[in-house]
Amino acid sequence: MEVAFTSITPAVPISRDAALRLIRCPDGDLPELLAAARAAKEGFKPGTITYSRKVFLPLTNLCRDYCGYCTFRRDPGDPGAHTMTPDEVLAVAHAGEQLGCTEALFSLGDKPELLFPEMRETLRHLGYKSTLHYLEAMCELVLLETTLLPHPNPGLLSAEWIARLAAVSPSMGLMLETTNAALLAPGAAHDNAPDKVPARRLRTIEDAGKQNVPFTTGVLIGIGESPEDRVDTLLAIRDLHERYGHIQEVIVQNFRVKPAIPMAHWPEPTRGEMLRAVAVARLLLPDVNIQAPPNLSAPYYDDLVDAGINDWGGISPLTPDFINPEKPWPHLEQLRLRTEAKGFALRQRLPVYPEFLPAVTARPGLLSEKLRAAADDLGLARMTRAA
Repeated sequence: MEVAFTSITPAVPISRDAALRLIRCPDGDLPELLAAARAAKEGFKPGTITYSRKVFLPLTNLCRDYCGYCTFRRDPGDPGAHTMTPDEVLAVAHAGEQLGCTEALFSLGDKPELLFPEMRETLRHLGYKSTLHYLEAMCELVLLETTLLPHPNPGLLSAEWIARLAAVSPSMGLMLETTNAALLAPGAAHDNAPDKVPARRLRTIEDAGKQNVPFTTGVLIGIGESPEDRVDTLLAIRDLHERYGHIQEVIVQNFRVKPAIPMAHWPEPTRGEMLRAVAVARLLLPDVNIQAPPNLSAPYYDDLVDAGINDWGGISPLTPDFINPEKPWPHLEQLRLRTEAKGFALRQRLPVYPEFLPAVTARPGLLSEKLRAAADDLGLARMTRAA
């Protein structure tokens, strides 16, 4: 299939037909695809790549979903099964403060109390009706007691819960992952994962848009979807952003094999597949922040800059990546050097992107005050240390 690179205009989103051609382009055309994506990135946010210095707070790893690629989730009684206490949350948050962190990333299993009586008992002991009530309280605790800003990733949310969490966090996230419902079939990646129904995830993302909540989402590459599915997932995200303008960030995340998961022998996406997916994401969404995790593409993660990313995501100098514990984040000094070698400055941002700050700070209250104190004149992290 012929790819017409001359028809690509950096600030104009490409069509579905163009995306389908580009995501399958031959190796000989890949340099041109990357050049077009990088030009689009420079038209959007020139000269810099950002990251968020964070602490990773796995509030609970109990989860009612059984995704074929996940090592994070646990059943009660499994080795490593744990729900953090408020004291543990604060201890990690305070330690992160000392290291210049500005984001408290809350990751947790989706509504484990609906499946496990043990989680219901844990919540009763802590004094909360549900995992979401506990999450809300811990976001508020971090907001009150530290300078960190919460960013929760709690799974599916109702409109009511989006509003409640938006009162104690400037942004939140839910990976769409894929729009291919066939991955819910027996033996597929989302078998026995009721919260991974694409329509339900799209509903949560849309409800956040209706409330103008800055939202992070993304696509998961290599879990059984086709290149066409990747394009359609990105288009579903684009459609919601065009309607509501609230998608602050799209993550393009690659599946990595781990021992002792149902997908342990699954093929990982190649470097070429990942570069094509990132570049097509940039060209489909030229005015949206595009992020790819560097630890999942090490040691060649700087290639992702060539594909049009403008952000490295959350990087922690303190806590591991509990979702991919076998893949440590790069040292921030190394990340800075490799970003600069590609011709870009590395800047620390807040969990909410600068262009979304005005809407969040317009709401009176503690959250707005904390954001104003944390942001510099450009809307990035005020207390930026040398990376």
